[in-house]
Amino acid sequence: MASSKQLMAMIRSHAAGDDDRFLAIADHIATDASKAGHHRMAEELRTLVASVREASQERRPSSKPTPIAAPRGELASLVRVTFPETRLSDVVLSDDVEKRLRRIVREHRERNLLSESGLEPRRKVLLSGPPGTGKSMTAAALAGELGLPLFTILLDGVITKYMGETAAKLRIVFEAMQGARGVYFFDEVDALATRRGAENDIGEARRMLNSFLQFLDEDASTGLVLAATNHQELLDRAIFRRFEATIRYDLPPPDHVRRILAQRLPQFDLSKIEWESVTGAAKGLSQADIVAAADDAARDAVLEADGVLTEEALLRALGERAIPIR
Repeated sequence: MASSKQLMAMIRSHAAGDDDRFLAIADHIATDASKAGHHRMAEELRTLVASVREASQERRPSSKPTPIAAPRGELASLVRVTFPETRLSDVVLSDDVEKRLRRIVREHRERNLLSESGLEPRRKVLLSGPPGTGKSMTAAALAGELGLPLFTILLDGVITKYMGETAAKLRIVFEAMQGARGVYFFDEVDALATRRGAENDIGEARRMLNSFLQFLDEDASTGLVLAATNHQELLDRAIFRRFEATIRYDLPPPDHVRRILAQRLPQFDLSKIEWESVTGAAKGLSQADIVAAADDAARDAVLEADGVLTEEALLRALGERAIPIR
Protein backbone atom coordinates (compact mmCIF):
# COMPACT_ATOMS: atom_id res chain seq x y z
CA MET A 1 0.00 0.00 0.00
CA ALA A 2 1.08 3.58 -0.62
CA SER A 3 2.58 5.35 2.38
CA SER A 4 1.19 8.65 3.63
CA LYS A 5 4.33 10.42 2.37
CA GLN A 6 3.82 9.00 -1.11
CA LEU A 7 0.17 10.02 -1.14
CA MET A 8 1.06 13.54 -0.01
CA ALA A 9 3.77 13.75 -2.66
CA MET A 10 1.30 12.63 -5.35
CA ILE A 11 -1.20 15.28 -4.24
CA ARG A 12 1.49 17.98 -4.33
CA SER A 13 2.59 16.85 -7.77
CA HIS A 14 -0.98 16.90 -9.05
CA ALA A 15 -1.56 20.38 -7.59
CA ALA A 16 1.62 21.62 -9.27
CA GLY A 17 0.61 20.07 -12.60
CA ASP A 18 3.76 17.92 -12.61
CA ASP A 19 2.44 14.80 -14.38
CA ASP A 20 5.89 13.24 -14.81
CA ARG A 21 6.62 13.32 -11.07
CA PHE A 22 3.09 12.10 -10.28
CA LEU A 23 3.60 9.04 -12.48
CA ALA A 24 7.13 8.47 -11.15
CA ILE A 25 5.71 8.19 -7.64
CA ALA A 26 3.05 5.79 -8.93
CA ASP A 27 5.85 3.67 -10.43
CA HIS A 28 7.57 3.59 -7.05
CA ILE A 29 4.35 2.52 -5.33
CA ALA A 30 4.06 -0.34 -7.84
CA THR A 31 7.62 -1.41 -7.01
CA ASP A 32 6.86 -1.37 -3.27
CA ALA A 33 3.69 -3.39 -3.88
CA SER A 34 5.64 -6.00 -5.82
CA LYS A 35 8.22 -6.30 -3.03
CA ALA A 36 5.38 -6.79 -0.52
CA GLY A 37 4.01 -9.66 -2.59
CA HIS A 38 1.06 -7.76 -4.10
CA HIS A 39 2.05 -8.73 -7.63
CA ARG A 40 -1.38 -8.36 -9.22
CA MET A 41 -1.82 -4.86 -7.84
CA ALA A 42 1.69 -3.93 -8.94
CA GLU A 43 1.10 -5.18 -12.48
CA GLU A 44 -2.25 -3.38 -12.78
CA LEU A 45 -0.69 -0.15 -11.51
CA ARG A 46 2.25 -0.39 -13.94
CA THR A 47 -0.16 -1.03 -16.83
CA LEU A 48 -2.26 1.97 -15.83
CA VAL A 49 0.80 4.22 -15.54
CA ALA A 50 2.05 3.10 -18.95
CA SER A 51 -1.31 3.82 -20.59
CA VAL A 52 -1.52 7.26 -18.98
CA ARG A 53 2.01 8.09 -20.15
CA GLU A 54 1.18 7.00 -23.68
CA ALA A 55 -2.01 9.07 -23.75
CA SER A 56 -0.15 12.05 -22.31
CA GLN A 57 2.50 11.86 -25.04
CA GLU A 58 -0.22 11.82 -27.70
CA ARG A 59 -1.98 14.86 -26.22
CA ARG A 60 1.09 16.89 -25.38
CA PRO A 61 1.82 18.51 -28.76
CA SER A 62 -1.71 19.88 -29.11
CA SER A 63 -2.01 20.94 -25.46
CA LYS A 64 0.67 23.59 -25.71
CA PRO A 65 -0.06 27.10 -26.94
CA THR A 66 0.09 27.51 -30.68
CA PRO A 67 3.42 29.16 -31.45
CA ILE A 68 1.86 32.00 -33.46
CA ALA A 69 4.84 34.15 -32.53
CA ALA A 70 7.57 31.65 -33.37
CA PRO A 71 10.67 33.71 -34.18
CA ARG A 72 11.47 33.91 -37.86
CA GLY A 73 14.15 35.48 -39.97
CA GLU A 74 16.78 37.42 -38.04
CA LEU A 75 14.66 37.28 -34.88
CA ALA A 76 15.20 33.51 -34.72
CA SER A 77 18.90 34.11 -33.96
CA LEU A 78 18.05 36.59 -31.21
CA VAL A 79 15.24 34.87 -29.29
CA ARG A 80 14.46 31.30 -28.18
CA VAL A 81 10.80 30.54 -27.49
CA THR A 82 9.56 27.84 -25.13
CA PHE A 83 6.20 27.04 -23.53
CA PRO A 84 7.01 26.19 -19.88
CA GLU A 85 4.78 24.04 -17.71
CA THR A 86 6.72 25.10 -14.59
CA ARG A 87 4.80 26.75 -11.76
CA LEU A 88 5.92 28.87 -8.80
CA SER A 89 5.24 25.90 -6.55
CA ASP A 90 8.11 24.12 -8.34
CA VAL A 91 10.60 26.74 -7.12
CA VAL A 92 11.58 26.88 -3.45
CA LEU A 93 11.46 30.59 -2.63
CA SER A 94 11.54 32.72 0.48
CA ASP A 95 8.10 33.77 1.69
CA ASP A 96 8.77 37.39 0.71
CA VAL A 97 9.96 36.55 -2.81
CA GLU A 98 7.07 34.16 -3.45
CA LYS A 99 4.55 36.70 -2.17
CA ARG A 100 5.92 39.39 -4.47
CA LEU A 101 5.94 37.10 -7.49
CA ARG A 102 2.38 35.94 -6.87
CA ARG A 103 1.29 39.58 -6.64
CA ILE A 104 2.78 40.20 -10.07
CA VAL A 105 1.03 37.12 -11.47
CA ARG A 106 -2.29 38.32 -10.05
CA GLU A 107 -1.79 41.78 -11.53
CA HIS A 108 -1.35 40.29 -15.00
CA ARG A 109 -4.25 37.89 -14.62
CA GLU A 110 -6.52 40.73 -13.54
CA ARG A 111 -5.08 43.45 -15.74
CA ASN A 112 -8.55 44.30 -17.08
CA LEU A 113 -9.74 45.07 -13.55
CA LEU A 114 -6.70 47.29 -13.01
CA SER A 115 -7.36 49.01 -16.34
CA GLU A 116 -10.85 50.01 -15.20
CA SER A 117 -9.15 52.10 -12.49
CA GLY A 118 -6.54 53.54 -14.84
CA LEU A 119 -3.82 51.20 -13.56
CA GLU A 120 -1.48 48.70 -15.22
CA PRO A 121 0.30 45.59 -13.91
CA ARG A 122 3.98 45.87 -13.20
CA ARG A 123 5.67 44.77 -16.40
CA LYS A 124 9.40 45.20 -15.85
CA VAL A 125 11.03 43.14 -13.09
CA LEU A 126 14.73 42.75 -12.23
CA LEU A 127 15.87 39.50 -10.57
CA SER A 128 19.18 39.66 -8.73
CA GLY A 129 21.28 37.11 -6.86
CA PRO A 130 23.99 34.44 -7.05
CA PRO A 131 23.98 31.89 -9.88
CA GLY A 132 21.67 28.91 -9.45
CA THR A 133 19.31 30.54 -6.94
CA GLY A 134 16.18 30.22 -9.08
CA LYS A 135 16.10 33.31 -11.31
CA SER A 136 15.85 31.47 -14.63
CA MET A 137 13.38 28.98 -13.16
CA THR A 138 11.30 31.92 -11.94
CA ALA A 139 11.09 33.23 -15.51
CA ALA A 140 9.78 29.85 -16.65
CA ALA A 141 7.38 29.68 -13.69
CA LEU A 142 5.91 33.12 -14.39
CA ALA A 143 5.36 32.15 -18.03
CA GLY A 144 3.74 28.89 -16.89
CA GLU A 145 1.51 30.62 -14.36
CA LEU A 146 0.31 33.13 -16.96
CA GLY A 147 0.02 30.61 -19.81
CA LEU A 148 2.38 32.69 -21.94
CA PRO A 149 5.35 31.75 -24.11
CA LEU A 150 8.79 32.42 -22.65
CA PHE A 151 11.05 34.36 -25.00
CA THR A 152 14.65 34.10 -23.84
CA ILE A 153 16.88 36.76 -25.38
CA LEU A 154 20.06 35.21 -26.81
CA LEU A 155 22.62 37.82 -25.87
CA ASP A 156 25.38 36.08 -27.83
CA GLY A 157 23.29 36.83 -30.92
CA VAL A 158 22.33 40.36 -29.87
CA ILE A 159 25.72 41.71 -28.80
CA THR A 160 28.22 42.22 -31.62
CA LYS A 161 31.51 44.05 -32.02
CA TYR A 162 30.23 46.22 -34.85
CA MET A 163 29.25 49.80 -34.12
CA GLY A 164 25.50 50.28 -33.93
CA GLU A 165 24.64 46.68 -34.76
CA THR A 166 23.73 45.69 -31.20
CA ALA A 167 21.22 48.55 -31.00
CA ALA A 168 19.69 47.44 -34.28
CA LYS A 169 19.28 43.89 -33.00
CA LEU A 170 17.78 45.12 -29.74
CA ARG A 171 15.26 47.12 -31.75
CA ILE A 172 14.17 43.93 -33.54
CA VAL A 173 13.58 42.25 -30.16
CA PHE A 174 11.58 45.14 -28.70
CA GLU A 175 9.51 45.49 -31.86
CA ALA A 176 8.67 41.78 -31.59
CA MET A 177 7.30 42.44 -28.08
CA GLN A 178 4.61 44.62 -29.59
CA GLY A 179 3.28 41.80 -31.74
CA ALA A 180 3.54 38.83 -29.38
CA ARG A 181 2.52 38.94 -25.74
CA GLY A 182 4.80 36.81 -23.61
CA VAL A 183 7.45 36.77 -20.91
CA TYR A 184 10.69 38.24 -22.31
CA PHE A 185 13.75 37.20 -20.35
CA PHE A 186 17.10 39.02 -20.50
CA ASP A 187 19.44 36.72 -18.56
CA GLU A 188 22.83 38.09 -17.43
CA VAL A 189 21.60 41.57 -18.30
CA ASP A 190 24.82 43.09 -16.94
CA ALA A 191 26.30 42.26 -20.36
CA LEU A 192 23.99 44.97 -21.75
CA ALA A 193 23.82 47.35 -18.81
CA THR A 194 27.25 47.62 -17.21
CA ARG A 195 27.58 50.90 -15.34
CA ARG A 196 29.07 53.84 -17.20
CA GLY A 197 32.50 54.84 -16.03
CA ALA A 198 33.66 51.26 -15.45
CA GLU A 199 37.31 50.53 -16.22
CA ASN A 200 36.43 48.58 -19.35
CA ASP A 201 33.95 51.22 -20.50
CA ILE A 202 34.17 51.94 -24.22
CA GLY A 203 32.08 54.06 -26.53
CA GLU A 204 30.15 51.16 -28.03
CA ALA A 205 29.28 49.82 -24.54
CA ARG A 206 27.80 53.23 -23.64
CA ARG A 207 25.81 53.31 -26.86
CA MET A 208 24.54 49.79 -26.19
CA LEU A 209 23.44 50.75 -22.66
CA ASN A 210 21.78 53.97 -23.84
CA SER A 211 19.89 52.08 -26.53
CA PHE A 212 18.71 49.46 -24.04
CA LEU A 213 17.52 52.17 -21.64
CA GLN A 214 15.71 53.96 -24.46
CA PHE A 215 13.95 50.80 -25.63
CA LEU A 216 12.86 50.02 -22.07
CA ASP A 217 11.45 53.54 -21.74
CA GLU A 218 9.57 53.33 -25.03
CA ASP A 219 8.25 49.80 -24.55
CA ALA A 220 4.46 49.84 -24.33
CA SER A 221 3.76 46.14 -24.96
CA THR A 222 1.48 44.08 -22.73
CA GLY A 223 3.84 41.26 -21.80
CA LEU A 224 6.26 40.84 -18.92
CA VAL A 225 9.91 41.90 -19.24
CA LEU A 226 12.31 40.13 -16.88
CA ALA A 227 16.01 40.79 -16.48
CA ALA A 228 18.36 38.75 -14.32
CA THR A 229 21.83 39.47 -13.04
CA ASN A 230 24.36 37.63 -10.90
CA HIS A 231 26.25 40.91 -10.33
CA GLN A 232 23.90 43.70 -9.36
CA GLU A 233 26.86 45.89 -8.41
CA LEU A 234 27.93 45.99 -12.07
CA LEU A 235 24.66 47.48 -13.33
CA ASP A 236 24.39 51.13 -14.23
CA ARG A 237 22.21 53.02 -11.76
CA ALA A 238 19.90 54.17 -14.55
CA ILE A 239 18.78 50.60 -15.19
CA PHE A 240 17.07 50.35 -11.79
CA ARG A 241 14.74 53.26 -12.62
CA ARG A 242 13.44 51.35 -15.65
CA PHE A 243 12.27 48.39 -13.59
CA GLU A 244 9.19 48.59 -11.39
CA ALA A 245 10.36 45.86 -9.04
CA THR A 246 13.73 44.44 -8.02
CA ILE A 247 13.65 41.02 -6.38
CA ARG A 248 16.67 39.64 -4.54
CA TYR A 249 17.51 35.92 -4.47
CA ASP A 250 19.89 34.38 -1.91
CA LEU A 251 21.46 30.98 -1.30
CA PRO A 252 18.94 28.68 0.41
CA PRO A 253 18.93 28.58 4.23
CA PRO A 254 18.76 25.18 6.00
CA ASP A 255 14.94 24.96 6.02
CA HIS A 256 14.88 25.65 2.27
CA VAL A 257 17.51 22.96 1.67
CA ARG A 258 15.22 20.45 3.32
CA ARG A 259 12.23 21.66 1.28
CA ILE A 260 14.20 21.46 -1.97
CA LEU A 261 15.33 17.89 -1.26
CA ALA A 262 11.90 16.73 -0.08
CA GLN A 263 10.26 18.26 -3.15
CA ARG A 264 12.81 16.71 -5.49
CA LEU A 265 12.77 13.26 -3.86
CA PRO A 266 9.11 12.53 -3.06
CA GLN A 267 9.38 8.89 -4.13
CA PHE A 268 11.91 8.08 -1.39
CA ASP A 269 11.47 7.56 2.35
CA LEU A 270 13.37 10.42 3.99
CA SER A 271 12.16 9.79 7.55
CA LYS A 272 15.55 8.48 8.73
CA ILE A 273 17.57 11.38 7.35
CA GLU A 274 19.47 13.45 9.92
CA TRP A 275 18.64 16.82 8.41
CA GLU A 276 21.11 18.87 10.43
CA SER A 277 24.01 17.00 8.83
CA VAL A 278 22.49 17.23 5.36
CA THR A 279 21.69 20.94 5.53
CA GLY A 280 25.17 21.57 6.91
CA ALA A 281 26.69 19.77 3.93
CA ALA A 282 24.61 21.96 1.60
CA LYS A 283 25.86 25.22 3.07
CA GLY A 284 27.06 27.50 0.31
CA LEU A 285 25.34 25.54 -2.45
CA SER A 286 22.73 27.09 -4.72
CA GLN A 287 19.27 25.69 -5.34
CA ALA A 288 20.48 24.36 -8.71
CA ASP A 289 23.41 22.61 -6.99
CA ILE A 290 21.10 20.98 -4.43
CA VAL A 291 18.66 19.81 -7.11
CA ALA A 292 21.53 18.30 -9.10
CA ALA A 293 22.87 16.58 -5.97
CA ALA A 294 19.40 15.18 -5.23
CA ASP A 295 19.24 13.73 -8.75
CA ASP A 296 22.72 12.22 -8.32
CA ALA A 297 21.72 10.61 -5.02
CA ALA A 298 18.45 9.31 -6.52
CA ARG A 299 20.28 7.64 -9.41
CA ASP A 300 22.69 5.98 -6.99
CA ALA A 301 19.78 4.79 -4.82
CA VAL A 302 18.01 3.19 -7.78
CA LEU A 303 21.09 1.62 -9.35
CA GLU A 304 23.11 0.65 -6.28
CA ALA A 305 20.85 0.46 -3.22
CA ASP A 306 17.66 -1.25 -4.38
CA GLY A 307 15.73 2.01 -4.35
CA VAL A 308 16.71 3.03 -0.81
CA LEU A 309 18.03 6.57 -0.41
CA THR A 310 20.37 6.94 2.55
CA GLU A 311 21.74 9.93 4.38
CA GLU A 312 25.24 8.87 3.32
CA ALA A 313 24.24 9.00 -0.35
CA LEU A 314 22.85 12.51 0.07
CA LEU A 315 25.94 13.69 1.93
CA ARG A 316 28.21 12.23 -0.74
CA ALA A 317 26.26 13.85 -3.57
CA LEU A 318 26.21 17.24 -1.84
CA GLY A 319 29.92 16.97 -1.08
CA GLU A 320 30.72 16.28 -4.71
CA ARG A 321 28.82 19.39 -5.76
CA ALA A 322 30.82 21.45 -3.28
CA ILE A 323 34.14 20.50 -4.87
CA PRO A 324 35.35 23.41 -7.01
CA ILE A 325 36.03 22.69 -10.66
CA ARG A 326 39.70 23.33 -11.48
